[in-house]
Amino acid sequence: MTGPNNVGVPVLCRVRERHQENDDTFTLALEPVDRNGHQPFAAGQFNMLYVYGLGEIPISISGNPNDPARLIHTTRAVGTVTRVMAGLRSGDMLGVRGPFGTHWPLEDVSGRDVVLIGGGIGLAPLRPALYHLVENREAYGRVVLLYGARTPEDMLFRHELERWRARFDLEVYVTVDRATGDWHGNVGVVTTLIPRAPFDPQNAVAFICGPEVMMRFTVQALQKRGVGPKETFVSMERNMKCGAGFCGHCQFGPHFVCKNGPVFRLDQLQQFFGKWEV
Repeated sequence: MTGPNNVGVPVLCRVRERHQENDDTFTLALEPVDRNGHQPFAAGQFNMLYVYGLGEIPISISGNPNDPARLIHTTRAVGTVTRVMAGLRSGDMLGVRGPFGTHWPLEDVSGRDVVLIGGGIGLAPLRPALYHLVENREAYGRVVLLYGARTPEDMLFRHELERWRARFDLEVYVTVDRATGDWHGNVGVVTTLIPRAPFDPQNAVAFICGPEVMMRFTVQALQKRGVGPKETFVSMERNMKCGAGFCGHCQFGPHFVCKNGPVFRLDQLQQFFGKWEV
């Protein structure tokens, strides 16, 4: 969403809506002040969001790729910039640069079963892919969403999850680490859903996003089902800061996540999973 003459110049955007997802996670819907200022994005890419006078951070786009004029970002209030962003209201301004990065290879997997596996806030970068799959449903085989959260109160996009679960052409399974309140659904980590998930491992691809430990065990569970590294894609939204590969915060082996990712095919980086200080 960069300016036409200088990719370093943020486009001014207005906060259109704000929604509190859970105690520490919120969603902002942004729109460019200049109606011609928006740029198309692909599912899995990220933007740099700039709080004027404070700084900027990279955040994956969690909205619909077919509606690029309405930019959606979901993030946790865990740092200086995001805590200020958490206090923004309708009409407030942000700067936006992007989109940047690699994307989910949706155009390359038509006709195949697509399994999306998210843990916690990892559902946010997967949501644009699910929007695309729903809107182009006839182009794919089974579409399966497996989502895990710590508790029912920590789940993201609860109303959308309910709508997706009600569709006859999607398979949606949700689990929580710890049941609270009136929860009567699955209890356990998200990997417990994989052995019984309804997809054909010989014709499936998997998109994964979540904490690194969750992704590591998810990969192992998928491999037991027969889904190999070349059919598995992960989003490594890990310590990204500058968005251009300069600062080194997101280095993962030979890769810079913000520059070479955030979406990788698993065989590109599997050897570095689970290694300290990589």
